[in-house]
Amino acid sequence: MKKLLNLLLLFVGFASFSQKQLPNISLSDIDGKKMSVTTDFMEKDKIYIFSFWATWCTPCISELDEMNDVQEEWKKTLPIEIVAVATDDSRTQKRIKPLVNGKGWDYKVLLDSNQELKRALGIVNIPYTVVVKNGAIVHIQNGYVPGNENDLLAKLKTL
Repeated sequence: MKKLLNLLLLFVGFASFSQKQLPNISLSDIDGKKMSVTTDFMEKDKIYIFSFWATWCTPCISELDEMNDVQEEWKKTLPIEIVAVATDDSRTQKRIKPLVNGKGWDYKVLLDSNQELKRALGIVNIPYTVVVKNGAIVHIQNGYVPGNENDLLAKLKTL
């Protein structure tokens, strides 16, 4: 039954996705600097990996830990940048910076506090990963289990 429910959620997540590009939305980074997801992450031929997460989401943290471990190796062969988009609300937002600093994540961290970007992309469940190249969304990965980073790397190599 649990597998059927997960499959149904995955299908709903993909079926509701209709965006082909990131919406023009500005978010603050972890230091309070405003950044536009469309103009500040538009370097030609660079691959941006937007990982939507929250401090209370254990699979999200596992995924970001794993990506942190492999990102330097990936950067040797691919022009990538990982952007962690925190979807915590006002109750849990104060946990973001201490968690990021404690984990030593070497990512740009954006705060989607009112979940505007999450809603605009039709994201239902996190962890949710959106891969963008030249302004176009080229891959989506919903959920995380150990080893998913290998599937993501294989996809990135085809871009």
